Amino acid sequence: MARSMTGYGAGSARLAGGTLSVEVRSVNHRHIDLRLDLPKELASIAYEIEPGLRARLARGRYDVTARLDGAATPPLLDRARARAAYQELAALRDELAPGTALSVAALVNLPELFRATPEWTRDDLVKSFEDAAEEALRGLAAMRGEEGRHVTDDVRARLAEARMQRARIAEEVPLTVERERRRLSERVARLVEPGASVEPGRLELEVVLFADRADVSEELARLASHFEQAERLLAEDGAVGKKLDFLLQEMVREANTIGSKSQSAPIAHAVVELKTAIERMREQAQNLE
Repeated sequence: MARSMTGYGAGSARLAGGTLSVEVRSVNHRHIDLRLDLPKELASIAYEIEPGLRARLARGRYDVTARLDGAATPPLLDRARARAAYQELAALRDELAPGTALSVAALVNLPELFRATPEWTRDDLVKSFEDAAEEALRGLAAMRGEEGRHVTDDVRARLAEARMQRARIAEEVPLTVERERRRLSERVARLVEPGASVEPGRLELEVVLFADRADVSEELARLASHFEQAERLLAEDGAVGKKLDFLLQEMVREANTIGSKSQSAPIAHAVVELKTAIERMREQAQNLE
């Protein structure tokens, strides 16, 4: 079953008493466009985790967001930095206001005196991300599969409409030829003087020439073939969107040729309906992987 290009999945994994969460969103795109939004703790492993993600993805734009919740121990004071800062403040006090009191509280607002002490290693981060991403990708695949079923059902409904319009055209062609025969006969009857004769076979020749110009049997045969191929594609697993879009372009080509040959209002109307159904299929095909 074809899959939709649009979907969402989320996953999480434990990490040193906390949680690493991953969300994946996908939308339509001609190629693979992977965008990572990682917290600073994971920035250093981006080059390790990106190839694994790309290997699991087909064309589309993917926004992958990771978040760390409570995955580090409480921050600790950097004693060496605090000591050096206090000594500098004391030296400044002795220079500007000798003998005044200097409380350690003066250190509280100084930046970067506290540092986080994560309990996880680089391998821990990679493993937890991969586990959370695996769960998110399974959810994404499930949602894209479900959306794909809805899109496929709609394409099949439009395909049935296109088949019906093709059948209308096929039924109308011989009727068009017969109407042209009657029109020519009536015109000859009006123009030829009473008692005059018409060259034998001339009328029939004109009808044959008209039928040849209006012949769309090859176009109708190719349309039928394209319809069958589209049905087979819709039943396949994996990426079918580009193949289906190519077939639909070919259907438009055949419909345009039929329209250009048509000398009949009913056929012209059927061609308009046929092209409308094909265009709606093309819109939906853009949403298939």
